[in-house]
Amino acid sequence: MDERAGLWRLAGLVAGLAGLATSYTAAMVLTIRESPVVAIAEGVIRLTPGPVADFVIRFFGSGNKALLLVMILLIVSVVFAALGAAARRRWWVPLAGYSVLALVTAAAVLLQRGSATADLLPVVIGYLTWLLVLALLVAPLRRLDRTGAAPRPAGASVVVADEQTGAHGRRTFLVRAVLVGGAAVVVAGAGRVLGTGRRAVEETRRLLRIEGAGQTPPPRGSSLGVDDIASWQTPNDDFYQIHTALVVPAIAPVDWRLRIHGMVEREVELTYDALLARERTEAWTTLSCVSNPVGGDLVGNALWTGVLTSDLLAEAGVLPGADAVLQTSEDGWTCGTPLEALTDGRGAMLAVAMNGEALPIEHGFPVRTLVPGLYGYVSATKWVVDLEVTRFADFSAYWTQRGWSERGPVKIASRIDVPRSGEDVPAGRVAFGGVAWMQGTGVSAVEFSVDGGEWVAADLGRVPSADTWVQWAGTTDVGPGDHRVRVRATDADGNVQTDVERDVLPDGATGLDEVDFTATDTSTPDE
Repeated sequence: MDERAGLWRLAGLVAGLAGLATSYTAAMVLTIRESPVVAIAEGVIRLTPGPVADFVIRFFGSGNKALLLVMILLIVSVVFAALGAAARRRWWVPLAGYSVLALVTAAAVLLQRGSATADLLPVVIGYLTWLLVLALLVAPLRRLDRTGAAPRPAGASVVVADEQTGAHGRRTFLVRAVLVGGAAVVVAGAGRVLGTGRRAVEETRRLLRIEGAGQTPPPRGSSLGVDDIASWQTPNDDFYQIHTALVVPAIAPVDWRLRIHGMVEREVELTYDALLARERTEAWTTLSCVSNPVGGDLVGNALWTGVLTSDLLAEAGVLPGADAVLQTSEDGWTCGTPLEALTDGRGAMLAVAMNGEALPIEHGFPVRTLVPGLYGYVSATKWVVDLEVTRFADFSAYWTQRGWSERGPVKIASRIDVPRSGEDVPAGRVAFGGVAWMQGTGVSAVEFSVDGGEWVAADLGRVPSADTWVQWAGTTDVGPGDHRVRVRATDADGNVQTDVERDVLPDGATGLDEVDFTATDTSTPDE
């Protein structure tokens, strides 16, 4: 066997495995549910025909998934070695091969339930590692190949020089390969350690049963039964996520503590068990982000279970002069919440469950705050560990330091889900629908208008309180051609949603959602 060909294959293998190591660790650091390799394995499982899957399970038992991972690693190792060998003659072959592997992996990641664009970051990191490490390893091999590429005149000094150059090239390659391989092992080990803590917390969360959570079903009539309108109850996996943490905190319930202090008569410290032992409340509440643009999807509705903050603050005894509570997350993020919003009976809570199950880690497990009627940046602290009763004049929280307003009451909003932007629909009686919300006040009416025509009143779904969004739907006649539909909502106090367009900064966007669509004539001409 050509020794140099073997070195090129080794270069491809080391570069490939280094990329897998960095992508795995990136997934663990970013607390993404599965690494790219596992995402591919799950994709294979989903695509495996039933009879084949049944055979594998019966033959290999519980070890079938481990076997699948080993097989995938063996296959990609062969591919990596082949790409290294190909790089000797054609530099573009490994680039194309890595690109195909990255695209396949990205598709597997995005096909997972609840995936997001951010989940592709480990794939990108692995791809860049492949390219950089392969370039690092093949540089001395190219010099090594050049020593024997052209005929040399006879002479002992030339032969010795060639041998010395070749030996130096081999040593340089082997040193680099060993260093990269060792670094890959260390990186993968670090990812394993980081992942172990999260997996332990996730297992604890999964097995946790919170008594009484999930006992309030959606009201009958909350859904209007129109296809493609956002579900009235947002599943946990589909609920939007906005946070500043690079590494999402994974806190074991036994380690969680909450301190209530500041302008209070007495400090209160709670453990997770002590919090669960208290009387709990449960409510359907819509949570929206101040960064949500008009017509955006940074909003969701869920059933939240927790302990009222008003009871806890009453126990601490708030001193005169206080008007705010500075909330602090385990990761150091802060927000300032009006004291009134936490004590005025609106149902602000320390939430421990979401849609009947313990909070997902990404949504604040073990405990987060929830305050109806306020945008999340001034109220909804995930992984909350500290509540300081204070005054707005005495602090500046994370987002207010960056130009956002001090207080963030939600604004009335409505969105068109049907038809989708750019969609073709049959001309004639066209269906329209979507959602509208104004937490704390409620929505009394929704209207839509096609091409600037008269406003048409929509039907509304039933809601349990003013704190949830409402589905709306209606139909009107539309002729063939391109059209635009707008929507507006009216709150329970009679305030009509403004059409004045404002950006999300500093306290939330305003304006009316608009969608362009095409109505197509589907009638058959007379013969």
